[in-house]
Amino acid sequence: MTAVFMGPTFGFRVHSTFIRIFLLLILRGYLTYSTQSDINCLRAIKDSLEDPDGYLTTWNFDNKTEGFICKFIGIDCWHPDENRVLNIRLGDMGLKGKFPLGVAGCSSLTGLDLSSNKIYGSIPTNISKLLVYVTSLDLSSNQLSGQIPMNLTNCTYLNVLKLNNNQLSGQIPAQFGQLDRLKEFSVANNRLTGQVPQFGNRTFGPDSYANNAGLCGGPLPPCRGSSKKTNGAAIVGAAVGGVTFAAFVVGFGMFFYLRKVSRKKKEEDPLGNKWAKSIKDVKGIKLSMFEKSVSKMKLGDLMKATNDFSKENIIGLGRAGTMYKAVLEDGTFLMVKRLQDTQYSEKEFVSEMATLGNIKHRNLVPLLGFCMAKKERLLVYKYMPNGSLHDKLHLVKDGGELMDWPLRLKIGILAAKGFAWLHHSCNPRIIHRNISSNCILLDADYEPKISDFGLARLMNPIDTHLSTFVNGEFGDLGYVAPEYARTLMATPKGDVYSFGVVLLELVTGEKATYVAKAPGSFKGNLVDWISELSRTSDLHDAIDKSLVGKGHDNALFQFLKVACSCVLPAPKERPTMFEVYQLLRAIGQPYNLTTEDDILLPSDNGDADQLVELIVARDV
Repeated sequence: MTAVFMGPTFGFRVHSTFIRIFLLLILRGYLTYSTQSDINCLRAIKDSLEDPDGYLTTWNFDNKTEGFICKFIGIDCWHPDENRVLNIRLGDMGLKGKFPLGVAGCSSLTGLDLSSNKIYGSIPTNISKLLVYVTSLDLSSNQLSGQIPMNLTNCTYLNVLKLNNNQLSGQIPAQFGQLDRLKEFSVANNRLTGQVPQFGNRTFGPDSYANNAGLCGGPLPPCRGSSKKTNGAAIVGAAVGGVTFAAFVVGFGMFFYLRKVSRKKKEEDPLGNKWAKSIKDVKGIKLSMFEKSVSKMKLGDLMKATNDFSKENIIGLGRAGTMYKAVLEDGTFLMVKRLQDTQYSEKEFVSEMATLGNIKHRNLVPLLGFCMAKKERLLVYKYMPNGSLHDKLHLVKDGGELMDWPLRLKIGILAAKGFAWLHHSCNPRIIHRNISSNCILLDADYEPKISDFGLARLMNPIDTHLSTFVNGEFGDLGYVAPEYARTLMATPKGDVYSFGVVLLELVTGEKATYVAKAPGSFKGNLVDWISELSRTSDLHDAIDKSLVGKGHDNALFQFLKVACSCVLPAPKERPTMFEVYQLLRAIGQPYNLTTEDDILLPSDNGDADQLVELIVARDV
């Protein structure tokens, strides 16, 4: 089966996976144009749940600004300026009620966490229709009863499924074995019976099924066919169940006692950094540092330096996690990133950190070390005092100065150098997968430093399935290469596309997802607008007016042409990152912005100077 879908700028062909890609394209459409659906979704969730601790009272729906729901507690958005929900994280908030059916309105939701609440009743039998794109579902530690619905096996993008510590009964659907993306699974501490599913080459240990007296097979003792033995097992199961129930009652009482204490502490500390408080009392954890000068740091030092990771110290939000500013007692500034949803074991994480810690280049943000505390993963970086390129370009305060052209050109050249090094010279070579103006940070001299390199793989181990795209692994809105919806695989040319959008931001001054100077009827993103101007031969109109007429017009247009070549719809027609770097170097020569070239050629054939001449001469 074959069909062709045409967007405002690009067309692409869909083959045997028609239905899956079609749904994904619908999702991409939702992400591009905000609707009232997600706002109504959150309002319905709030209305359907009792909230004795008042966590959801902060959900104020009177605000009408775009992206206002993204500031709600427990809500992650696909983009901070768009009312489109990515994850709902309402764990351990004392919420009470049945499963909120209003969640269906959050049509592009990929993660739902309602753990450690008082959600009762059954899991909806049509849950796959409520959570079409869910990749992580955590309903653990509630009061859910009834059977696990067969329909849950239709949530084919699931990576994480936690149903433990409930009162679920009956059998685990055998079809769960077909959830081939599942990496984390637990139904422990329920009342389940029967054969555990067969997950092929994947195995989940006995802890995933613990304290379900009627379960058997797989990592548990083999199932027995004798009715006599079955009756004996039922008696033993009842006894174990009684002990388990007694333990549950005691644990339930302790839970409420601890919640009361926790509530009191919250009233004394309005900063909302609950996760940080959970690790504050962990003793003796040292930081694994790559720099000897700070090798004696401990977790307590980071807690103090960030005021227990208070919201006031947040300096950046991104796909990989939240970045905090840290100030040590000696006045040293650092940046600490709290990773979000890493899928690696401790051993794998340490191995990955050892690799990233050894990756050094002048245009990369230095990774100084890391820390593991319970389930938290913290990365320590050198501080970048001038923040992100995005903020410097787009968040100019009253009285602030716009970035001039030589500075923008310098940032473009040196950022390209860093990305070219990652693609062509780094060992192992790295596809960034999340390039945007937010990941390019600026030091005291406004020299660009690339952050979050290597973290896409860390957050989602190599996976070519659709779930990696739905999880946002391939980048922020406005920066994602169009072919990713078809191929579902990250490539170097995908990075080139994303960097091309950054170059367009530099030369136009416009945001990737919103073009302020476009006509009111225009609803596309920056690349769509550039494509439209190119078709009408009005490409010069894209250049930032504050840069025009100051002796840089030729360089501006050449820079714009390089950016346009990076965002061509066909990946094969885009230059490599090495070529992009060399093209920008050529534009920078009259400005004395050329730098020592430490990027290895992507090929050993031919003379380097000849190759550079060919690249500069090519028609872009």
